[in-house]
Amino acid sequence: MLRPCFARVEPWLQAGKYAAAVMSELPERNGWSIARHAGDRTPDKIQRLLNHASWDTFAAMGVVRRFAVAGLEEAARRGKRRRGGLVIGAIDETGQGKAGEATAGVKRQYLGCAGQVANGINTVHLSYVRERTGHALTGARQWIPQEHIDDPVKSLLMGLPLDLGFRTKGQLAIDICADACADGIRFDFACGDEVYGNCTKLREFFEANDQAYVLRVPSNFMITLAAGTKLTCAEAVTALLKHERRWEVRSAGHGSKGERWYAWAWLATASPRHHLLIRRHLKTGELAFHYCFVPDGQLCTKARLIRAAGLRWPVEEDFEFGKDCFGLDQCQARLYTAIARHAVLVMAALAVCAVTAALVKDRTDTQAPPPVRPDQPPPAEPGMIPLTIPEIKRLLAALTTRPLPRWLVIHWDAWTRRHQARSRWFHKRARLARDTEIALVS
Repeated sequence: MLRPCFARVEPWLQAGKYAAAVMSELPERNGWSIARHAGDRTPDKIQRLLNHASWDTFAAMGVVRRFAVAGLEEAARRGKRRRGGLVIGAIDETGQGKAGEATAGVKRQYLGCAGQVANGINTVHLSYVRERTGHALTGARQWIPQEHIDDPVKSLLMGLPLDLGFRTKGQLAIDICADACADGIRFDFACGDEVYGNCTKLREFFEANDQAYVLRVPSNFMITLAAGTKLTCAEAVTALLKHERRWEVRSAGHGSKGERWYAWAWLATASPRHHLLIRRHLKTGELAFHYCFVPDGQLCTKARLIRAAGLRWPVEEDFEFGKDCFGLDQCQARLYTAIARHAVLVMAALAVCAVTAALVKDRTDTQAPPPVRPDQPPPAEPGMIPLTIPEIKRLLAALTTRPLPRWLVIHWDAWTRRHQARSRWFHKRARLARDTEIALVS
């Protein structure tokens, strides 16, 4: 499906080998292991595919996006789940730890994967979510710090495009959503966390395109109530939701272990198209605020907004699958284009497995009916859950992986050891020069 994006057939074939490698059972997916899996004698072809080959990275991302959307729509049609099921565009970013300062976009910043400030890169993604059907990553843009773009030397060494301008994460989300809109893809709701809910330009973009949204906002986010009073979200809760009867317990959606219950409250604002949806954890009392917009003529109910708010989590699952199953965070590339190309090929592999899992969902789901009483005895035969994306990937890997010829195994062993010996020699020479300078200074 990606052939029109490549100027020559050889890089296209190499991209197919790359996608097959990230879908395999390789414990690590780097240039060496992928080249070995592809049957190449050296990593040169893989490195050329990512760094220098002529192909349109973002056109390929568009192909992956259209394939995933069409596949999940077909799965919903076959399963008769199109009517009433929400379609969500879930926006979020994910990080990858990186050492050194040579990688495009690398700096000390908060990385969700590490749960702290660390050296790494961040990429904004858009996940296409079809309720009760499936989901897949359909767009990506790497965040590049302003100082990298402004420094001509760093910009050249990192392979940044000459016309690349600084974009916040919210503005990158606009770019990704604009690409989806250009493909004719519409969401019932766009969802995102505080980073995106706090971006005024992103909210204005959605409202200008009549795109409903349910975006998380921080507690200090200002709202204007119907009476004209301006309050922060936290102040609104304190002033208007003192009575327990203003809260309603509803499920945020069905998870792997059952319904996810929270207490919810809904506040009207000065604009009839904007609302504040508040979620409260039943045990801890922790609050989460969602600023909502629903255009004129579209159904606006508290139940529908709650469903939309609960459908943001699949993007986190896509990150988990992308990293654990396809090596999304195992890219060792340093140049801007190479990092984007690795992400596109991983997204293609994930989309293939996600669409396959959605299409066979009904045929592979043999679970026993869920319990209806706390004291209900377990069924004699629990059945099986439907095939998941990791299981689909394992099945495809088992069906398509062929053992390497013995001569190629021996060749790669010798090549790897020779390359490591050469690297070790140069590393020791560099250390020797550094130790000499230290001795002279001391």
